[in-house]
Formats: sequence, structure tokens, C-alpha cells
Amino acid sequence: MGRSTRPRRGRGAAETVAERVDGGLAQLVPDRERARGWTLLIDGAPQSYVDLDDPEYLSFEYQRRLGHVIDLVAPAGRPVHAVHLGGGALTLARYVAATRPRSTQQVVERDAALVQLVRRELPWEKNARIRVRSADAREGLAKIPDGWADLVVVDVFSDTRTPAHLTSTEFLDEVRRALKPGGVCAANLADGPPLAHLRGQIATAAARFAHLALIADPAVLRGKRFGNAVLVAADLPLPIAELTRRAASDPYPGRVEHGRALIDFTGGAAPVTDAVAVASPAPPPSVFR
Repeated sequence: MGRSTRPRRGRGAAETVAERVDGGLAQLVPDRERARGWTLLIDGAPQSYVDLDDPEYLSFEYQRRLGHVIDLVAPAGRPVHAVHLGGGALTLARYVAATRPRSTQQVVERDAALVQLVRRELPWEKNARIRVRSADAREGLAKIPDGWADLVVVDVFSDTRTPAHLTSTEFLDEVRRALKPGGVCAANLADGPPLAHLRGQIATAAARFAHLALIADPAVLRGKRFGNAVLVAADLPLPIAELTRRAASDPYPGRVEHGRALIDFTGGAAPVTDAVAVASPAPPPSVFR
């Protein structure tokens, strides 16, 4: 592990924290507009945003959409059991702890050095029931008891790409095993034209879950630019009307696709299995400029 630049409050401003972690150069960059807001970057690519004073604040577009799913997975304020595959700065685990006190959460983050950095520089509330395990996401998921989780959030990127073994029907079989009856899986996906990866992931989820919804920027869905989409899957009907209302009210409004229109969107793509799975496409360099 490399040396780190410790945050200092000279003249009222914090300084960037930089440290080598397993996944590359991690930087914690202070937000000049929010006193205790920090952006986590890995090799220059934004990974997470955390406001230590306001864990309910979700800055990134895709995290706001995952936040909508968290808000609707159970009645407001009710504690849940949540699994987060991919930790980053634990933005969403902090959000669950703040909006649903007494929730029990398990975070699986492969980068042990990153976990240590975040734990040291951006500590979460001591009374939050958040357990962090340093392991591969699929291996960590296999240790979750059957039927334990109300919610599984999949947000795993390695070198800006989702690893192949987290894109298959076999992986979703493990997700389903860990979910309670009626539980929800929400995955952060990234793709650009011609959207082959996104279409394949929708087809894969449709092979394992009865109900799906996709939340994304209309320009991404039209194949106009590279971006994120949140895929929501469950065996019970999803709160489509409320998801649609919340997505439409975001600073960057999103569109919700579901039902027949979403299946048609796949264009006949086949479900992905372990035998043919590949990592998601790398974003073009312009995405991070």
C-alpha cells in the first residue's frame, strides 16, 4: 500500500487523499460545495460520492436510481436485510442505514486495501449494522444464507468493466438463492451503442425473474451515448408507477421501461451463461472528461 495524503483543514478546505489500492490509484477528492462531501476515483474514474454529514444525499445519477429502489423495496423506514456486491465508498449502504435504521447489511468488496482506506478516511456510523467482507463478489454471495436478503444490489466494476462471471444466469441463480421470496435485485449496468451488453443482461434477468424494470437516461436507451442503466428484477410485481414518478423527477430525468416493451428492447438477445459470458464494454475515454 502506498503513502497517502491525509486530509487537512487548512483555510477551511480539505485536501485530496491519494493512495494505492489493489485496483489502482484511489483518490478521495473533497467537494468544494459540501463541507464533508468526497468523491472516490480509481485511476481517474469516478466510483462513489459520500457526504459524511448527509448520507441520504446521492450525487451520482445511477446511485439516485438505486436509491429509489431502496426506498420502495419495503414500507418506508422499515429495516431490511441488504447485500451490496461492490462497496466503493459504501454510499448505498450508508443510505440504507440512514433511511432504514436497524437494517442489517453485508457488503462484499474485493479490494481489501480500498476498504481499509474508506474505513479510515470516511468512517461510517459505529451503530450502523454494516459488515464488510473482502472477497470476490460471487464468492461472497455464496456465503449469504438462503433466503436472507430483502435486497441485493450489484454494483461491481473492475477497470471500469463488470466482470464476466457477474453477468450470467448462473450468477443470478445465486442471487435468487440469497433473496427472500419477494426480494429484489437491482444492478448497475453500463453500456453504449449498440447496447448488446445491456440487451443481453435484460434477457438474462428475464430468464430468471418474473418481473423486470429498467431505469435509464433516454439518450442511453436510444443508443446515443455510453451510460448507466439500473436493472430491477423480482418475482413479485414491481412498483412501476412510483419508480417512474421518481425517475422522472430526478435532476437528470430517467425513463422506466418494463413489461413487453422491455422484452422487445432486447431484440431477441439470448440469456448469458457462464460458458459465453464476457465483461461489460469499457467506456470511451470521453466519458470521464
